[in-house]
Formats: sequence, C-alpha cells, structure tokens
Amino acid sequence: MKIKNLIVAILCLLTTPAYAELEIDVVGATREPMPVAFPAMIDNTTSRQWFGTYASKIRDVIVADLDRSGLFRIIDENSYIEDLTSINQKPTFTDWQAINSHALVQSSVNENTDGKLKVEFRLWDIVSGAQLHGQSYTTSKDNWRRIAHVIADDIYERLTGEKGYFDTRVVYISESGPATKRVKRLAIMDQDGENHKFLTSGAAMALTPRFSPNLQKVTYLSFSGTAPKVYVMDVETGKQELLGNFPGMTFAPVFSPDSSKILLSFAANGNTEIYEMDLKRKSSRQLTKHPAIDTSPSYSPDGKKIVFNSDRGGNQQLYIMNADGSNVERISFGKGRYATPVWSPRGDYIAFTKMAGGQFYIGVMHPDGTGERLLASGYLVEGPTWSPNGRVLMYFKQGQGTRLKNAPVHLYTIDVSGYNERRVVTPAEASDPAWSPLLP
Repeated sequence: MKIKNLIVAILCLLTTPAYAELEIDVVGATREPMPVAFPAMIDNTTSRQWFGTYASKIRDVIVADLDRSGLFRIIDENSYIEDLTSINQKPTFTDWQAINSHALVQSSVNENTDGKLKVEFRLWDIVSGAQLHGQSYTTSKDNWRRIAHVIADDIYERLTGEKGYFDTRVVYISESGPATKRVKRLAIMDQDGENHKFLTSGAAMALTPRFSPNLQKVTYLSFSGTAPKVYVMDVETGKQELLGNFPGMTFAPVFSPDSSKILLSFAANGNTEIYEMDLKRKSSRQLTKHPAIDTSPSYSPDGKKIVFNSDRGGNQQLYIMNADGSNVERISFGKGRYATPVWSPRGDYIAFTKMAGGQFYIGVMHPDGTGERLLASGYLVEGPTWSPNGRVLMYFKQGQGTRLKNAPVHLYTIDVSGYNERRVVTPAEASDPAWSPLLP
C-alpha cells in the first residue's frame, strides 16, 4: 500500500499565494456543510482503462471522501460558469462567488514519459481569492486510488484544521453462514470499503482484531476448536506470530501507543484480570487484582492511563487506572451497563458501548466521566473504533433475529457530534471493526 516512487511538490502561482482564514468550525453539533466547487479534473493523459479515465476516477474518489465526512457539499457541476482548462489558469472568482462556492478545487492529471501519473491540485478561497494550498504527486498508475485519498486528506486538513482520515484501512470480522454455523474471517479494506481482502481462510474463527497505533499490524483472537490463540499479523506481508495460548482470554489484546506492549484480559481460577505483555521480552505483569471481572482495556494516547470495564461496583462500569495498575477510579455513573471502552487518539473522549432499557448504544464521555453523550442506538450496536484523527467512530449494528437466523450485521460510521451516520458497504456481513493509523 505504500506509494511507489512518490514525488511530492508544492505548487506556487506566479504571485506568492496568500493564506486566508477560510476554515470550517467543526466544534458545533449542527452545521451546514461547506459548499465546495470541484470542476472535472483536467485530463492530459492518453491512457484509458475499463473503468474510465484516471482523471474522472481520481476526482470521484476525492469527492466521495469529502462528501462522506458530512462537512462538505460538492456543488453541482451544471451550475458552474467558468471552464478551467489549465492547472495554471487563475480562476475568475466572481464566477464562483455567483454560485455561492466557499472553496474551489482546481486539479489536473498528466502522464509522464515514464508512464507514471502526475496529479496536481490547487485549493482556493473564493471570497478572498487566495490560494490555500497546492500540491503535486507523481506515482505509478496502480496507486491512483491511494493518491485520491491523500489529496482528500490534504483538502480536509486545510479546510478544517484537523488531520484527515481517508488514507487509512479498516480490519474487521467478515461474517457468513447460518446462525448455528457462523464463519468469521479476518478481512481488511480501505476506509471507503474498496480494495477488500481476506486475511484468514475462515477455517478457524477470528475475533476482535485491533490495529497497532503506529504499525501496519493487527492482533486478534483465533479459535481452532475450543483453544483460543492470540496472533499478531503484519497486514502488508500476511506473516503472523503466535503470542500464546490463553484458554481464559475474554478479549483479544490491544497495543500500547508505541506498539511495544499489549494489554489483555486473562481468566485464571475463575477470576478475570488485566495483564500487560512486553512484546520484545515476551514477559507479562498483572495490572488489576480484584475478585470482580476486569476486562476490555484501552491505553490513553500518551500511554500513561488505561480505561477498562469492571463489575467491581456491582454492575458493569468504566474505570481508569494508571498504566502500572495503581489509582483505580470509576468514571461512569449512568443507568445501565458500560463496555468496550476505547480512548480517542486525541485524548479528549472515551467511546463505549452502553446497554440500558433493552437497547444498545454507542456513546462518548470525557476521561473524567463528564459530558456523556449517546451517538447511535439499536437492538445490538457495539464495538466502537476511532478514526486516527479522533473525529469519526466506526462500529457494527445488528437488528433482532431469530434462534435459527441472524439478522444482518453491518458496519457504520458516525461523526463524534452524533450526526452523519452512514453504512460502510462490505462484500458480506461485518462486525468488530478496527481503524488503522494513517498509511505510511
């Protein structure tokens, strides 16, 4: 997935571009998407593929990424007044102001003599007439989709002030078969559902994958017969390492922020505790010591704290402790039960699954337990995972089935504000998503 022989260049106009203050306020819960004009990408290539031109397909992916975020509205091309025919053509800003555009993306694709693609874009503030950003990417043709995600991230970051999340992947459990004989395979795809690939055969049941915060590796739990095994897999090479057999494990391990350690829940003598394993030394230490069930740990972004759920207070609630297991404090006090806490990459929220009143919910709260908000609900809604910029959550949702037939289970995303819930289309049913960091 690495961009092959990528050359990046900053585009400048004949005059030095000024930097305006056009930026989306992403803090408010309700907002109108920013209107953006994105004319057809200027096509200077001779190559044609069965799927159309590189220009049209690259633009389609960028537009889809921006639209899916819920923060941008791409203005209908039929309303455009000016026809841009060159990447070096300075726009007539009054023509774009007339259609109420706030920003303009000007772009082109060329084919070099070595067969590589050169994709360029400029981002304009229509009100001030200033160039906000400009960049050029040169890469092999088979990376056209990856380049589109990178450009979408560039535009997103310049207009929101936050890092993008489009150049990422998601690992999840692909589900098929009847309720009495379910097949669960480890699968991976781009965040938009493209470039799908199975990572395991389905001969052994795969569960609860978790991505490394800074490596293209995942850890997951695999059941071969009745014996659970914990693996770490390199998703680039497919190579995997067996960490050990843990007959009492309740959840697959999760990586530390520097990927040098993992947290895991282990049951011994009828008691489930949280342990930390050093991946290099293969040594472990017990962090919790309580007769109650302690499970579902997740590190804070700086690695200094751990959130987990425990029934030590009488029912399932969220707790925070220091990374060495000291200073345990309860943070959830609402009605119902709390599970699967996951710390945001930004450190500002903890996402969780909540069960109350016969419903499941995906919610967030601050690390001190304040500001609880419920974002999504359903008969079964579970397993939140954060985009690497901490802006979007992905999870799985399932309706009510029968004893012999499961209701379909699918992946969804939602903005941290609680708006813009969207289904992520997968080849088969899907659960237990885990979002990757930005690709290297």
